[in-house]
Amino acid sequence: MLLVYTHKITPRVTYTFKHICKRILGIEVRFTSKIEDFIAHDSLKMSYTKQPLSHELFVRSNELLFETGLSDIDINVQQWDNTKGFFPTGERSDLPFDIFAASFYLLSRYEEYLPHVRDEYGRFLASESIAFQNKFLNQPVVDIWAYKLKDILMERFPDYEFPTRKYRIQPVIDVPMAYYFKQKGFLRTIGGTLNDLRRFKLKQLYLRYLVLMGFKRDPYDTFKWIIRKQKQYDFKFMVLFLLGDYSTYDKNINTNKKLFVSLIKSVADYCDVGLKASYLSLDDVSILKKEKLKMETITHTDLKAVRHSFSKLNIPTSYRNLVELEIHQDFTMGYINTLGFRAGTCTPFQFYDLDYEVQTPLQINSYQCLDYGLLKYHSELDKTEHLQKIIKEVKAVNGTFIPIFHNYAFSNLDRWKGYRSLFNLILESAE
Repeated sequence: MLLVYTHKITPRVTYTFKHICKRILGIEVRFTSKIEDFIAHDSLKMSYTKQPLSHELFVRSNELLFETGLSDIDINVQQWDNTKGFFPTGERSDLPFDIFAASFYLLSRYEEYLPHVRDEYGRFLASESIAFQNKFLNQPVVDIWAYKLKDILMERFPDYEFPTRKYRIQPVIDVPMAYYFKQKGFLRTIGGTLNDLRRFKLKQLYLRYLVLMGFKRDPYDTFKWIIRKQKQYDFKFMVLFLLGDYSTYDKNINTNKKLFVSLIKSVADYCDVGLKASYLSLDDVSILKKEKLKMETITHTDLKAVRHSFSKLNIPTSYRNLVELEIHQDFTMGYINTLGFRAGTCTPFQFYDLDYEVQTPLQINSYQCLDYGLLKYHSELDKTEHLQKIIKEVKAVNGTFIPIFHNYAFSNLDRWKGYRSLFNLILESAE
């Protein structure tokens, strides 16, 4: 167990140290403000304060973890070996940067509470982030910093047996529309037909009626392939179905359709199933609650996880709504069109509410790759190369790789050519 001496034990201090020490390094951590307790401790120990007590392992603390609320922080990012760091500590500190304050800044999404430019859907842009602007978005810096701390601890305490963790993957299949042509009802089918004619999409019109007459499989119906893949691996895929009412943004199948309900049940026999929350539920907790109950009625189990439509988050409101409804996992944190580490980590972490200064029970599973983010690379070779780079970064710190693919990315539509191979590459990386 690691004992940390600090002049003031705050919720921010305990939250950050637990992520770095326990979740990443697997070391139990305890805190004290009593010097005599610190001196008496005969195992791993360090001080996190303004001045060292003696010759112990010491990291000079930045003020951030002892403050409350938000302030305008001046951040100067500097090179640190093969990574970056900020909040420099000075000569006497054993680490050149306060990795705990810097980690808290990234994990709490501090910058997303501050004024920033949003896109047309109201989303936080990658280009607004400190990580993108300082070219460390492609590294899980929090995990890298944790391993730098581990190196110093191993040097100071050579007899201590440090646990090791293994690289793992958590594939997520997002299902905003289970079928492209099937189960849409009479009016939507007629509307689609007229649309095809108006735009001279005769090939699509032909395919539409081949599917509707049962001569061809619906292009979005890739669920047999998904289940076949799931059967080959021990770890569970998380499949998230949209159950929201039809709207401008959400166009899935009505949950009154028996075929759709039986699809969800059959997928749930093999994979973990969660909810893709509708666009309208983002600002209305009563809609989210309705969708949660709908999913629980279908699966007969408590809802495990949620991902919001369009990867849109209104921090902290979106997460508070999940906490209120006792939903314990979220898969929304990440960027739509950029690969990388939005929260600076590839280790699932708890949501810290900066307004209330409290760690919540909600686990955030921040994804590093969305299938849409790979579309900007034109060749399959380019896509593979960028995917392998990000996997390599996660593997280097034995983290959790979270890719998000939509069910239609496994179709044979031209846009998604080669995506089955990319998904296979990810699955094989865990072997």
